[in-house]
Amino acid sequence: MQELINRLTAEGLTEEQAYKAIEVIKDFAKEKFPVFSGAINRLFDKYSAKDEDDFMP
Repeated sequence: MQELINRLTAEGLTEEQAYKAIEVIKDFAKEKFPVFSGAINRLFDKYSAKDEDDFMP
């Protein structure tokens, strides 16, 4: 996931915009391929930032 964030930020998006873009893509994929929504969630959740990774409460 970080590699994708890095690519998006290299293209001029802020980190916040990059995370939002990935969320939109995830939702789009789940809408278009509902049979794979569980797999899509697991894939994106596996590589997403975790709350415990954030040092700010």
